[in-house]
Amino acid sequence: MEFKESEYIEFKKSTSELKEAIKSIVAILNKHQKGELYFGVKNNGEVVGQAISSETLRDISKSISDNIEPKIFPKIEEIQLNNKNCIRIDFEGNDIPYFAYGRAHIRVADEDKKLSIKELERLFLRKNKIYWDSQYSDFKISQINERILKNYIQRGLNVKRISFEYKSKETTLKKLELLKNNHILKAAEVLFSDKNNLEVQSAVFASTDKTTFLDIKVFQGTIFNILEQTETYISERLNWRVEFKNFKRVEIPEIPIDAIREALVNSLCHRDYFKPESNKIAIFKNRIEIWNPGRFPEGLTPQDYIKGEEESVLRNPVIAKILYYSKDIEKWGSGLKKIYDECKLNKITVEFKNTKNGFKVVFYRNEKLSTPQVTPQVTPQVKLTELELTIFNEIMKNPKISRKQIADILNITPGTIKEYLERLKEKGFIKRKGRTSAGYWEITEK
Repeated sequence: MEFKESEYIEFKKSTSELKEAIKSIVAILNKHQKGELYFGVKNNGEVVGQAISSETLRDISKSISDNIEPKIFPKIEEIQLNNKNCIRIDFEGNDIPYFAYGRAHIRVADEDKKLSIKELERLFLRKNKIYWDSQYSDFKISQINERILKNYIQRGLNVKRISFEYKSKETTLKKLELLKNNHILKAAEVLFSDKNNLEVQSAVFASTDKTTFLDIKVFQGTIFNILEQTETYISERLNWRVEFKNFKRVEIPEIPIDAIREALVNSLCHRDYFKPESNKIAIFKNRIEIWNPGRFPEGLTPQDYIKGEEESVLRNPVIAKILYYSKDIEKWGSGLKKIYDECKLNKITVEFKNTKNGFKVVFYRNEKLSTPQVTPQVTPQVKLTELELTIFNEIMKNPKISRKQIADILNITPGTIKEYLERLKEKGFIKRKGRTSAGYWEITEK
């Protein structure tokens, strides 16, 4: 029989390694709250057996009791492995963090890593379930943007993840569990109030470093508004190529838009809101970086999620739940895998990096698209954003549709629709017919 160490299982050759064994027990408890340890097995899985006297199990029990805090009460027993005497310790405990000889450790793969002060703070927060997004806010219901809240409920109804109609701000916030004991939760600040402090700093640089920037912009508002604005900001700065499929013109970005959108959602959903830093987007000649304050969960790696082997560790469970209802996230813990799969399918290199104070997704740009490609004898096309294309399609379906009608269909203010209609006009896709209130927009020959 073959045996292998893992995040849950530790091997020790003999009880001469008892001190290291106790550190391993603590490391596994701090990561998984349960595990197994065997004496009489080498770390490569070879069973060598263990000399066991009448006092051996008692000594192990006493050493665990004396040197692990808080106390645990493991099951210690003599067993046979490959016809050799060994010792198995089954242990569990939820009172994290645990300490061995006054020091805390955590399991990373099959190794035990010492915990820093910052990492200990995160464990204490996890133990006490102190989440930023579930704390009471100083905001009032009057500071919630009703239009954004209404639009959100409609989106949730459309994707069948919300089953109730909008009635009022107070009723809706209660049903979304964002209003408790007459207090708005902090999650509602960043989701539905444009008076919050959330911002994303974005910049375009001339080369592969930050020496010279070509453009800089700060986006503020709700998570939903910032997602739309930042996605547009990046997509308008990508290189696109043109292909014809089934006699239809198809524009393909150098980096999959779905992967970029997922990285943006993750950066806002999983950021550490206890930290005052802004999220950041940096567009370089050879790459695009999306950074957020809040390091990756301790003891886990992006590869764990790409392989689908780990449950999601939610830093902001209330925000994640709201984004799930509107289908901005598909399911918890699937974001990195979706980014990785999209990039792999499109032969794009993507990298996930833990930085000193946060987490970064890096998309490496396709050098073949450094200059947008245009098919011969075809006029170069101006790219439309997702919202521009949606408005364009509404005009296509109803050539004499009014601005107010478009606004009602898309649940967007007429002022915003006006701005995007002007953009479509400037790009040459539509033109205005008539100068009175009875005037309308129509599609150009372009």
